[in-house]
Amino acid sequence: MIEQVLTVVAVKGDTAFLQAEPKPACAGCNGKCGSQVFSKLFGTDKKRFPYQFSEPVSVGQKVKLALDDSHIVMSSFVVYIWPLLFALVTAVLAQTVFGVGEGLQIGAAFVAGLAGFILAKHRLKRVVHDVKVIKVYPLSLPLSQRDGD
Repeated sequence: MIEQVLTVVAVKGDTAFLQAEPKPACAGCNGKCGSQVFSKLFGTDKKRFPYQFSEPVSVGQKVKLALDDSHIVMSSFVVYIWPLLFALVTAVLAQTVFGVGEGLQIGAAFVAGLAGFILAKHRLKRVVHDVKVIKVYPLSLPLSQRDGD
């Protein structure tokens, strides 16, 4: 299970919009490592996650959600492996069965890899993630409580 604490940023009816706090890649290298460079390049776009709660929540409340990681592993396998397999198998078939030149092999592999990516994306639209609420934190915590658990 992957757990994450999110903050309620908006409420519309029984649907709350949750947002995760951005985590810095690291602080050890003072911004010179690859993780820091990628985070600067792609920005820190904050995504909102809609979730329907059975109990009322308010803006500012913290919520701990859990996601079954078996879906993540299967999804990453589909997204990364299918395009590669499609491209490799097509390149080999193009050379051995059809006897085409290197340029056409590369073109066929590219088209097949793109087709594998499109099929993987289509397959992942049907995946339903099982998100569970672990804990809904109150708005005000006692002073003796240190980490919110």
